[in-house]
Amino acid sequence: MVLEVSCYYTESSFAQSESSVTFLISKVKFEFNQAWFMDESSQDQRLPHHLNPKQFVSLDQLAELGVLYWRLNPKNYENDEELQKIREARGYSYMDLLDLCPEKVTNYEEKLKNFYTEHIHADEEIRYCLEGSGYFDVRDESDQWIRIWIKAGDLIVLPAGIYHRFTLDTSNYVKLMRLFVGEPVWTAYNRPQEDHPARKEYIKGLTGQAGVPVEAH
Repeated sequence: MVLEVSCYYTESSFAQSESSVTFLISKVKFEFNQAWFMDESSQDQRLPHHLNPKQFVSLDQLAELGVLYWRLNPKNYENDEELQKIREARGYSYMDLLDLCPEKVTNYEEKLKNFYTEHIHADEEIRYCLEGSGYFDVRDESDQWIRIWIKAGDLIVLPAGIYHRFTLDTSNYVKLMRLFVGEPVWTAYNRPQEDHPARKEYIKGLTGQAGVPVEAH
């Protein structure tokens, strides 16, 4: 099914400040089948792990969890006006690039294991896929895993305090742009973190309000 998708923004606990940030991005039309509920199989983490039958998750459902998504043009990221608007609106002042594959990363297996350990951050996590592909897994309000498949052109924002993890898929390669508000912060807090301030704030926002659609042009 073809969906018409606008950007979603969640205030309060999903924002970096008390003020509401409003911004506009262009509407895009595409088939969104990049998120689904996962099975509990212990097979290779790089496999899709669909339920049987498959159960996809919509952009609206992701937005209710505070997860934001944009579809951009990765071939022109250095001069992309849409990306610049997003960065300015949300205060993403720092940027770097990461090539993640066995040939380019020292202690690759150990790092991938760390990425796949369930954790939270005190700040939101912003990743823009420029090449390759991989999976971000997030917990929903019922503590079920949702797998989000990111490919070249996908920009995803995970709110502070959400339990999540990351792995490559069977392509074994992804090139990511990492964005931060101010200085980069790399600290991961492995589960359980129910008393962490970011986790408490996330739960408070999750139970208090849903994602609010932002009008686009």
